[in-house]
Amino acid sequence: MKYQEMSGGTMTVQREKFSSQLDPDLLSAVREYAQNNGRQFQSVLEQALSEYLDRHLTARPRTHVMEALGLSINEFDDLYQKLAQ
Repeated sequence: MKYQEMSGGTMTVQREKFSSQLDPDLLSAVREYAQNNGRQFQSVLEQALSEYLDRHLTARPRTHVMEALGLSINEFDDLYQKLAQ
């Protein structure tokens, strides 16, 4: 399930203030991006955090599992083709 679905989507009206610290260059780049794209800073930050959580909370195969699958397919592709028939 995606973070946006869990939180009710991006149409949430209520906001909560918080405080944090960022690298000055990163903060400046986010502010500049927001301004250059006609967006509010909080909108860009909210989208970035939401996309980050979607990527990290979404279940996906582990890297070593996918590597093992690739090696298996390379080694036994002919067998898998015959079994599929």
